[in-house]
Amino acid sequence: MKVHDNILRALSLEGKVAVVSGGASGIGLGSATKLAEAGANIALLDVNEEKGEQAKKQIAALGVQVIFIRCDVRMAEDCRNAANKVFDTFGRIDILHNNAGIAVRKNAVDLEPDEWDLALDVSLKGQYLLSKYIIPYMKKGGGGSIINTGSGWSLRGGENAVAYCAMKGGTLNMTRAMCIDHGKDNIRVNTVCPGDVDTPMLRSECEQLGGQYNDDYKTECAQRPIARLGTPEDVGNAVLFLASDLSSWVSGAYLVVDGGGIA
Repeated sequence: MKVHDNILRALSLEGKVAVVSGGASGIGLGSATKLAEAGANIALLDVNEEKGEQAKKQIAALGVQVIFIRCDVRMAEDCRNAANKVFDTFGRIDILHNNAGIAVRKNAVDLEPDEWDLALDVSLKGQYLLSKYIIPYMKKGGGGSIINTGSGWSLRGGENAVAYCAMKGGTLNMTRAMCIDHGKDNIRVNTVCPGDVDTPMLRSECEQLGGQYNDDYKTECAQRPIARLGTPEDVGNAVLFLASDLSSWVSGAYLVVDGGGIA
């Protein structure tokens, strides 16, 4: 049976422009790839210029326009300049995936104040800043979709992760507030909540906790109903759904992508 044209049109992002922070690797690169496969032109934001340029080439091979912008999402001027450059390049911004983040795996006693500041600034403040400067461009274009990266720990607590849980819980409620504020502008705002995904961040978490990122660790992470570690593509598929017209009446929601781990 042929897929109905209405479904293909709803899924297509052809002619649209997507901004992805933390786009040089991991979940950011996975979502940028899925958005590009659906036809969107892509702006990758990251602080890692070498990986950013590599990711740019990878996305460009899919036949869409792509730019890389070095952007420290903690810095208002970087976020403002990035938003302006994307709009100057493409003339529109339709999709924002606020994905940049770090994980500091410590409890409240062991966590240093500067580590708390770094963790919340990269993720929570960065999501706010990019939204602040990109939403006006979305309004000019008649609307858009913002997808904030949360976590399973947006919904429950986790061990040795006080800053991470705080910022991911904040992401979820910030999403709800933004949904209320900007629904009148036809801007939808949602959160995607991944579980353990095979990324450099997961490797970093493992090493911070004194473990080795090997098959035994990955097997432990896969203890969930769908018994495998997640991939960036798994999360990218959810981001694509939330970016597309297939989710045209979905806003202020969260989508858990964790193989049933929360369950």
